[in-house]
Amino acid sequence: MEIVNALGRRKSAIARIYLNSGKGSIKVNNRELEDYFPFEQLQYIVKQPLALTESEGKYDIKVNLIGGGVKGQAEALRLAITRALIKADPENKEILKSNKLLTRDPRRVERKKPGRPKARKRFQFSKR
Repeated sequence: MEIVNALGRRKSAIARIYLNSGKGSIKVNNRELEDYFPFEQLQYIVKQPLALTESEGKYDIKVNLIGGGVKGQAEALRLAITRALIKADPENKEILKSNKLLTRDPRRVERKKPGRPKARKRFQFSKR
C-alpha cells in the first residue's frame, strides 16, 4: 500500500497526516500519541475512527500538528485520520459518515468588537 496523506482542521489547529500499512503506531510531531496527548479522553477522540473501522493495528500514522489548543488539535487529527481511512478504503465511508466523523466543525472564536471588553460583553451600566 502506498502512503495516503490527508488534512484535518478544527478552530485554528491543522493536522497533516501520512498513513501507511504497519503495526499501529501513531507519531505526533515525532512523539508517541500517549506522550503528546496525556489525557485518556483526547486519546479516545483521536482513535475513534480507527476503532469504528476496526483497523487499530493495521496502519502506522505520522502526524504534523500545528496551531490551536489540545482539544482542537485532537479533533483536527480525528478528521484527518477519518479522511485518510476513506482514501485508503472507500468502504469505510458509510460507517464513519453515520457516526458524524466526516463533518468539519466550522465554529471559530468570535472576534472582539471595538469599544467592548470582549466579543459580546458590554461594560457595566451605570444609571448615575
